[in-house]
Amino acid sequence: MNVAVLDRNAVDAIGFASVGLNVQISDRASFYGAARISIGDNVRIDDFCVLSAGAGGITIGNHIHVAVYASLIGRGRITLQDFCNISSRVSIYSSSDDYSGATMTNPTVPDEFTGVVHADVTIGRHVIVGSGSVVLPGANLEEGAAVGALSLVRGDCRTFGIYAGTPARFVRERRRDLLDAERRLLELERAQT
Repeated sequence: MNVAVLDRNAVDAIGFASVGLNVQISDRASFYGAARISIGDNVRIDDFCVLSAGAGGITIGNHIHVAVYASLIGRGRITLQDFCNISSRVSIYSSSDDYSGATMTNPTVPDEFTGVVHADVTIGRHVIVGSGSVVLPGANLEEGAAVGALSLVRGDCRTFGIYAGTPARFVRERRRDLLDAERRLLELERAQT
C-alpha cells in the first residue's frame, strides 16, 4: 500500500501559521495562504483537498478529518472546531459572488467591479457535514449538528440538530452519546501523556 502522507518536515515547509501533533496531510492536497491556516492535533487532510485562506484565515481544531476532494475557500474566517468531520466533496465558502447581474463575477475582475460577499463560517464541535454538501458564507453549524449528503447550508444549524436538503432544513434531533465517547477518549489521551 502506497500511503502518500507528508512527513513533518514537509508539513512545516508549507508555512502554516501553526501545526499540532499527529497531523496527516496528503501530498496531493493544495494550500493557498498557508500562513493564515492553523492546524490542531490529530488532524487528517486527504487527497485533492483545497484549502485557500483569505484574510480571515482557516482554523482547524483537534481530531478533525477533511475528506477527499473537500474545499475550504474564501476571504472570511473558516473555523472547524474539535471533532468535526468534513466528508468527501464538501465545499465550504466564506466568500461568494453576486449572482444577480448587478456586478461582474470571477477573481480576474478588479474588486470595484464585483459584489463579492464575505462572511465567517463556523463548523462547531462534533459537526458532521455529509458528502457533496455546500456550506455558504455566514453559515453557523452549532455543536453536534449533522448535515445530510448533498445539502445546501446557507444559515444556522442548531445544536445537535439533523439537517438535510436544498436548502438544508431541520429533520430531527441527533443523539448525544458521542459526548460520553469524547470524554473517555480525552481521559485516555491524558493518561498516555
